[in-house]
Amino acid sequence: MDLAKHLALVTGSSSGIGREVAVRLAKDGYHVIVHYNSNEKGAAQTLKVIEEAGGRGELMRFDTQDKEQIEKALTDYFTAHPDLRLDVLVNNAGIHKDTLLGLMSDEQFDSVMKTNVYGPFFLMRLCVRKMMRQRAGVMVNMASLSGQTGNAGQVNYAASKGALIAMTKSLAMEVGSRNVRVNAVAPGLIETEMISEIPHLDEFKKRIPLGRLGKASEVAGVVSFLCSPDAAYITGHTISVNGGLFPS
Repeated sequence: MDLAKHLALVTGSSSGIGREVAVRLAKDGYHVIVHYNSNEKGAAQTLKVIEEAGGRGELMRFDTQDKEQIEKALTDYFTAHPDLRLDVLVNNAGIHKDTLLGLMSDEQFDSVMKTNVYGPFFLMRLCVRKMMRQRAGVMVNMASLSGQTGNAGQVNYAASKGALIAMTKSLAMEVGSRNVRVNAVAPGLIETEMISEIPHLDEFKKRIPLGRLGKASEVAGVVSFLCSPDAAYITGHTISVNGGLFPS
């Protein structure tokens, strides 16, 4: 693959699953755009890992809640590099603000929806135009087990990830004829900073048939597969990576 012409944009790739996805796609041969908003230090570390592994990439900053920032950053980039292809978009950036519904503020609901639903919407709307002109491209949306099953204390987060799964299915139907594929990955309990706040984590682990937490690299492996020619006939699907906690 010509590294100079094939791009993968991974949002929220400063740490955790996003970092592992960015590194894995770089190893697969993509020139990776390592996106961040506030954690520039973490994004720089991701890029360092990519380069140390022999891959190539660069940093890009924008707020995924801000349509104008997204459009300016990507439009300026592609105007400056008109010969580049955008082969992969991974919508990984996301937040959670957990509490019981009766105690949930408007801000806690709105901010989660803006980041987890509006952000991917803005990005997919912009990127799908380029992919359709290319008649090729892959989008992978990072959903969640919560979006499949619901979860107490996560009405906002579960709603946002459920919406993302529905968006994935609908867009896949719209753009399949242009050879653009859209899928989602739904991680369960993965060893990242996000799950450090979960109370009674050991009790949750006992419910997982495989008996352990997942690794971010295992989620990245599924994303890599969905972006590869081996998945050329897969679109509109949500692949669960949860150790059997919710068979789907």
